[in-house]
Amino acid sequence: MTGTQTHDEAHDNGLGARLNWLRAAVLGANDGVVSTAGLVVGVAGATGDRGTLLTAGLAGLLAGSMSMAAGEYVSVSTQRDSERAALAMEKRELADAPEAELIELTGLLEDKGLSREVAREAALQLTERDALRAHAEVELGIDPDELTNPWHAAGASFLAFTVGALLPLLAIVLPPASLRLIVTVVSVLAALALTGWWSARLGEAAAGPAVLRNMGGGALAMAVTYAAGELLGAVGV
Repeated sequence: MTGTQTHDEAHDNGLGARLNWLRAAVLGANDGVVSTAGLVVGVAGATGDRGTLLTAGLAGLLAGSMSMAAGEYVSVSTQRDSERAALAMEKRELADAPEAELIELTGLLEDKGLSREVAREAALQLTERDALRAHAEVELGIDPDELTNPWHAAGASFLAFTVGALLPLLAIVLPPASLRLIVTVVSVLAALALTGWWSARLGEAAAGPAVLRNMGGGALAMAVTYAAGELLGAVGV
């Protein structure tokens, strides 16, 4: 075991765990807008009946929100299991080779910019206080008291998808028939611009490309589904 890193464990800053619920909310809202908009615009291409549009939109909203919540729950549960496994492995290593683990912790603190002497003293103090917590936070980027919560992520996805899906649903059923399509398209593109900007802010990336990608993808989805709806309506399907 060397003074830098001798395990195959992931060494990250835990950002994904801390922002997991917010990431799920952004993705859920974006997916709610795009998938529901594609659905109702496609149906609108085949029929202008308000009841049919409402039924299709509500069905898509419920199916999509449940699917997003279930998928996020499974994904985050797997992440939580991985975190627990990593903590259990670290606990075993601390019990089997405490001196080697101390050397490893010293090396990790050196990698953060501390001198060898200061890193050694800090590692000793952290180990005396709570060895497992020290390795979890410094080595694994995990807070043992705040593991990722699959219920939080699932709930955030469910609510966000529902909120996102309500926009195109209301936009397609509330306006007069002659304005439904334009109101829906404008509303959806505006919402996608917002979620694109928000996702870029969360990732500390440039907002422009994210907004354009989001709007372009949504516009393409609505164009394709509308064309399909028009075609199916024309042939009487």
